[in-house]
Amino acid sequence: MRIAQLAPLAESVPPKLYGGTERVIAWLVDELVELGHDVTLFASGDSQTKGKLHPVWPRALRLGRRGTDPNAACALLIEAIAERAGDFDLIHSHVDWVPLPVLSRTGVPFLTTMHGRLDLPGLSDVIGAFPNAAFISISDNQRQPLPDANWIATIQHGLPKDLLRPSYERGSYLAFLGRLTADKGPEAAMRIARAARMPLRIAAKIPRAETAYFKNKLEPNIDGQKVQLVGEVDDAKKQSFLANAAGLLFPIDWPEPFGLVMIEAMACGTPVIAYRSGSVPEVVEHGVTGFIVDGEEQAIRAVDQLERLDRQVVRARFEERFAASRMAREYEGRYRELLSRGLREGFEKGAAISRLAAGTASEPLR
Repeated sequence: MRIAQLAPLAESVPPKLYGGTERVIAWLVDELVELGHDVTLFASGDSQTKGKLHPVWPRALRLGRRGTDPNAACALLIEAIAERAGDFDLIHSHVDWVPLPVLSRTGVPFLTTMHGRLDLPGLSDVIGAFPNAAFISISDNQRQPLPDANWIATIQHGLPKDLLRPSYERGSYLAFLGRLTADKGPEAAMRIARAARMPLRIAAKIPRAETAYFKNKLEPNIDGQKVQLVGEVDDAKKQSFLANAAGLLFPIDWPEPFGLVMIEAMACGTPVIAYRSGSVPEVVEHGVTGFIVDGEEQAIRAVDQLERLDRQVVRARFEERFAASRMAREYEGRYRELLSRGLREGFEKGAAISRLAAGTASEPLR
């Protein structure tokens, strides 16, 4: 198949540091190429891929020049795929809603993977405007706010089996990896680690909009010993950061659509302690790959139970459930279904046109 992949432009594919969506896109494209498909990635010019790169913007917006208008970059992305739509059998968008008006008019089958939260005002109106647009959810929980969308599958994320190496030794600290925003739970992670008498290491970026939150709520509790901030980490540093941890704390306070860091930890053999929210029950197997808890008291008790979990089993369950190859094969299946449906609908419409021309059509074309 000739497949176009549309990526957000905020980060490169894969991202240099933080960026879950762009990381998943990179793995998906590479796996699809390995399966023999002709894949073109529409992304920032500093992206790297086994497919063919169509550079839409010179550099990822977050690490590029300040003052760049992201809408201008997005306009070029949409124009690029509009111009080249006829080069592809199928278009796969990861850019949410903005490309839908153009993609729905290209005549090329397309689908959209939703990577973010969907419990926001106005989204049901968008769904109503594009009833035939096909969507993929990354967890069953993610799709609950929009039950009327044309969901064709839930496909959980996967990462390459050899990307992160496991460690089967018990770690010496608790880990927190993510954005330093209140809904990710860094304050709860600090309290849990303190009560469990375990060191906490935080690998995270500080979003510009959250500087005040960091200064007022988090920085006073970071002493460099019991609580250490190590900053953003790339894949190489993430390996040791997660593999050497006794457990990953994931005390989220929002409907997390997936939570890539959970399977990154599992790939390292590191169990997860996560709040029962969003996709967590679909990702963590309670008592096997971690513990699903309701609040800080249960999380503190779960820290004492981490030694009960077999880190080799944690790694094995990752390989069985969350490999990138599995993710790519599931997407491949949905692509083929969309193409088959398009061919069938085209045949039916062609037959109807023939009947109309012959004067035998009994109902109007739709």
